[in-house]
Amino acid sequence: MPSDPNIGKREREVLTAIVETFISTGEPVGSRTLSRSNREGLSAATIRNVMADLSDAGFLEQRHTSSGRVPTTDAYRYYVEQISGTAKLAPQEESMISDSLAGITDVQEFMERTSHVLSLISRNVGVTVASSGAKNALEHVYFSRLGEQKVLAVLVTRSGLVRDRVLRLDLAQGDLDLAARYINENFRGWTMEAMRVELERRIEKERSEYDRMMHSIEQLYKQGALAGETQTQVVFVDGAANLVTGEEDRKRLHEMLKTLEEKEKVANLLGAYLDVKQEAVRVVIGLDDTLPSMQNFVLIGAPARSGSDMFGSLAVIGPTRMDYQHTMTAVSYIARLFDKILNESE
Repeated sequence: MPSDPNIGKREREVLTAIVETFISTGEPVGSRTLSRSNREGLSAATIRNVMADLSDAGFLEQRHTSSGRVPTTDAYRYYVEQISGTAKLAPQEESMISDSLAGITDVQEFMERTSHVLSLISRNVGVTVASSGAKNALEHVYFSRLGEQKVLAVLVTRSGLVRDRVLRLDLAQGDLDLAARYINENFRGWTMEAMRVELERRIEKERSEYDRMMHSIEQLYKQGALAGETQTQVVFVDGAANLVTGEEDRKRLHEMLKTLEEKEKVANLLGAYLDVKQEAVRVVIGLDDTLPSMQNFVLIGAPARSGSDMFGSLAVIGPTRMDYQHTMTAVSYIARLFDKILNESE
């Protein structure tokens, strides 16, 4: 970490100029280059001294003795913290995104298109993870006695999916109605997995209080009346070819592309860094804590949420030399659009 993160106004302006110049050109930045574009008219000598201080603080490095300076990982982190978040996409970009995602009502289709749109907007890798969790939420259950040792269990999810099973149970219709009423009143909107965990707890805790009813629910539960789909994640990755032009180390490039092909690793990467409770876009610089092949790479992402329901996550992955402001704005815009489109489709 830098030894002095509380740098002054002059140092901050020089560092910002270096980061933005390097992002734009990809070339090490020298004091003369900055002096020509400096708005305060600082001399090359003054800028050189500031650059030396920034290097001592760990914000800049010099790859070759005869070249200029390039930002370190800490410089990018500092730069991202200074971004105001007030930038907007160009009208044509907003139109392109809206047109690409218009008319979608299916979460997986939205995520698949979003990975492509993010790769186009950022010129990096667009990654999305769609979870079945919210679509797997309970709307209501219904139980009907068909005859001796036969009970029909009907489960309807909020996405409109209907599952029915015939169970080998001998319960009176009154007991089935009581069990269904308890489940519907207490667990409407819960995911299948969360409901099953809570029911297990309540069956043990409330057995004495509602002995007959809980016994009925326990039998229905054990026979699979409340079994839903296993929570699955579908991963979409688009734009891996964008890394080819920017990575000179062929061995490292091969490792990165191999990692992006392993969808489970990609899902774990987003899961490790994106908190489902976060409200804003998150920027993570340096992903090697989770995947060693992703050293000096950046993840800019956000959860995909509609109301209080979580549907997955979306992100851009690319090298540290990327347009942070533009990418953060694009990710934020699409995350908001997801909520809007999904609400309109309900």
